[in-house]
Amino acid sequence: MSIWHTPFPLEQANQRGAGCANGHLGIELTEVGEDFLAGRMPVDARTRQPAGVLHGGVSVVLAETLASWAASYVVDPARFHCVGQEINANHVRAVEGGWVFGVARPLHIGRSTQVWDVRINNEAGKLVCVSRVTMAVLATPNRY
Repeated sequence: MSIWHTPFPLEQANQRGAGCANGHLGIELTEVGEDFLAGRMPVDARTRQPAGVLHGGVSVVLAETLASWAASYVVDPARFHCVGQEINANHVRAVEGGWVFGVARPLHIGRSTQVWDVRINNEAGKLVCVSRVTMAVLATPNRY
């Protein structure tokens, strides 16, 4: 059974992110499944720290990007919007180049909060970072 309230517009989401941090860092949403959202990010001069490996904070940007987009499409957008409330990350492997791939899956989808598990792997499929993202579900203000 699908978790999505409305079909997830993958191409539209990528277009909206092009002029933001997502686009500047090369983040691309790549796949929507019944219960997950996947994306990828290059490990290059934009995303590496001075030591030459993927910056941990940039891994967190990828995790929050995936969880935020996913959270926004499991609620009725006419009634609710989602904002990040808390994020944590454990960095378990360095990456010097290539791509990293993230997958966000819900651990909890509630009326007022959502909790997302985001796993980021390298090109060999080895775990790079695991993140948990808590999203607050807020009523969309009446704009009349």
